[in-house]
Amino acid sequence: MKKLTWYKVLNKKEDLAENRVITVTAGKTQIALSHFEDKICALDNHCPHQGGPLGEGSIENGILRCPWHGWDYHPCTGKAPGFDDGVDPYPVEEREDGIYVGIEEEKPHEPTLSDIMAETMVNWGIDTVFGMVGHSNLGLADALKRQEEKGKLKFIAIRHEGAGAFAASAYGKLTGKPAVCFSIAGPGATNMFTGLWDAKVDRAPILALTGQVATQVIGTGNFQEVDLVRAFQTVAEFNHRVQKDSKHSDLMSLAIKHAILKRDVSHLTFPDEIQEIPAGDSEPQTPEGRMGDLQITPSEKSIENAIKLIEKSKRPVIVVGHGARFNMKQIIRFAKKLNAPVLSTFKGKGLIPDNHPLAAGVLGRSGTPVASWFMNESDLLIVLGASFSNHTGITPKKPIIQVDFDPLALSKFHKIDVPVWGELSTTVKIFMEKLSENMATTDQTHELAQRWKIWRTEKQKRLLEDYGNGISSIAVFDNLSKLISSDAVVCVDVGNNAYSLGRYFESRNQSFLMSGYLGSIGFAFPAALGAWAATRGNRQIVAVAGDGGFAQYMAELVTSVKYGMNIKLILLNNAELGKITKEQRSGGFEKFATDLHNPDFAKFAIGCGALGIKVTRKEDLEVKMKEVLEYDGTALLEIMCDVNLI
Repeated sequence: MKKLTWYKVLNKKEDLAENRVITVTAGKTQIALSHFEDKICALDNHCPHQGGPLGEGSIENGILRCPWHGWDYHPCTGKAPGFDDGVDPYPVEEREDGIYVGIEEEKPHEPTLSDIMAETMVNWGIDTVFGMVGHSNLGLADALKRQEEKGKLKFIAIRHEGAGAFAASAYGKLTGKPAVCFSIAGPGATNMFTGLWDAKVDRAPILALTGQVATQVIGTGNFQEVDLVRAFQTVAEFNHRVQKDSKHSDLMSLAIKHAILKRDVSHLTFPDEIQEIPAGDSEPQTPEGRMGDLQITPSEKSIENAIKLIEKSKRPVIVVGHGARFNMKQIIRFAKKLNAPVLSTFKGKGLIPDNHPLAAGVLGRSGTPVASWFMNESDLLIVLGASFSNHTGITPKKPIIQVDFDPLALSKFHKIDVPVWGELSTTVKIFMEKLSENMATTDQTHELAQRWKIWRTEKQKRLLEDYGNGISSIAVFDNLSKLISSDAVVCVDVGNNAYSLGRYFESRNQSFLMSGYLGSIGFAFPAALGAWAATRGNRQIVAVAGDGGFAQYMAELVTSVKYGMNIKLILLNNAELGKITKEQRSGGFEKFATDLHNPDFAKFAIGCGALGIKVTRKEDLEVKMKEVLEYDGTALLEIMCDVNLI
């Protein structure tokens, strides 16, 4: 005799009207519960044709009709009149405290292929998934749930898959380790493309896992069918469909290995029929013995050529990009040996604090006159972990040594005097060992202090500007520089807010995340979700966005509230896509379609369960910003800004 577990499904029979059917859940089993001929009956909720939910049907003339295709069943026996098929009934007991349904005792969970792959993923150090659960990824989602229940994984349910991909991209940029973005087939998967391209072009490791419709209907135009392997071919360095006979733990290991070593996108898609196949003898893998030493040592010839250039130099400067973020201790020691100012790209902002004696700030369109002055006065540029984008504007007219882990990044846009293929810390250490003990370079620290003094005097003048059309961005970032935690993570959006932050915010030990090469508007707040997950709330997380950018993913404010994320949003509202207006006018075009109709963002934040504060007067800015930054929870500061004071 089968052992039953009894579940209470109604408080009393009268709670369900006569000739009414509803869906209830008993344990993990869905049941079509009906009140028919004065008794409560329970049937398997799934119509045998396509799984239609019988509990959403109706009882007509003593027959329960499936809501999908109109197939008929007796409400109590489950028989289909005139046919030999039907659905199974469940025993029902009416007790003093309610109505109970008896379900066969659940068997212990048998590991699936999804379980093996999820455990392999965790073994490789992946601890965070940003995603949305849906009908084509349920088996894989169930495996992720089991890892979360063991405390090995954090699943963050986002409101839009694009935000999930941005969050995972930001996680990779901050940590150098991949996080997962997770979606259903079709539109869920395609929604992730922008965030995946952001990770790809900024060299951030990321793993995308997608559900997929059953293999047997691929190519038939099935609902939500997209050939995801072909669709992801352009963005994913590693891109495979999981099959029944795949080496499943090997496949997951290879996906993660590619993401880490290539600093790129890996994608695995899971057809529906694969996800719940029993694992059998399959075992999860670990990274042990799967990766070699990543310390790339440069060739002797490239070292020799670099040393010759450095020893001839009197005014060298070092330019660091985002690729140098894990090597700055060694690089700063190198800078001290050379008496060399350290400039950064915008993506590299904060890698050396602006109050360091050798810091020259950000170079380029988002930068300071300090950095550009020292580049122009130099006689050698040593470029570490940086590319030569137009935005940064590293001049090709000076002698250049470029060091990068990726040989294809060397001399990518133009000829470099000495391209050096090597890992940054290893290469810089060799430089220091090979260079003379006492370098005859010019001590530029006095000039640095002087140029900063000139720039800070200029900033103070600009702080006084007020046209009566809102608060200036200069005031916003002057206050944020003073009030923010010294080790905060700052997630920056695209637009004038980013230019102003790069120029006016003076960094201490903060980390900065942005959509660099892709330059995707909307990045900042989803990135803050990723930064919070990466730090597990142990660092202050601040998103800086314009009204245009935040509005693209503003629903994720409720995600932040739901998970208790201590994220602060500094929102510059000027009711305009100000950067685009500026570009239109610069290009000789008239302003067109850049005005914005905005909600009251502060009230929206309150409606989401966050703190929302609006500032309209410059004299209130410091107090209100301090209140937001010190708030325990998700908070939004809406600052009404002048689009022209940037």
